Amino acid sequence: MKLNEIKDNEGSSKDRIRVGRGIGSGKGKTGGRGVKGQKARSGVAINGFEGGQMPIYRRLPKRGFNNIFSSDFVIVSLGRIQAAIDAKKLDASATIDAASLKAAGVIRREKDGVRILADGELKAKVSIEAAGASKAAVEKIEKAGGSIKLPEAAAE
Repeated sequence: MKLNEIKDNEGSSKDRIRVGRGIGSGKGKTGGRGVKGQKARSGVAINGFEGGQMPIYRRLPKRGFNNIFSSDFVIVSLGRIQAAIDAKKLDASATIDAASLKAAGVIRREKDGVRILADGELKAKVSIEAAGASKAAVEKIEKAGGSIKLPEAAAE
């Protein structure tokens, strides 16, 4: 093999389509842009514009309310915590908090804190520190011999 004999495999690369090169090419005349008007020109992207008609996002009434002060918790089930302990990703003897859950790959990001839910079984005796927990989750943790530390008025 010589340097001048090296070439790509057959069909590994395509030539680009040369538009506007005559009617016989299949991409001639309008060059795949349709006909006439603003959208046939370059540099046009008008989202939601309906030709001067009142756009649908302005015709429809506004609904609901978006609370900018609401907390966005990461939800973790007891079953996920037990699975991480079984896989030796979490240390049951240490305190389990948002940072340790993130390090173990149980959660991706901490957001406004972690909320524990009662799905699944918890066999290990663990101490958990979380932003919130359901009543059933607190009962399951304490039944397994563990403890949970919550901020004031977080358990519900």
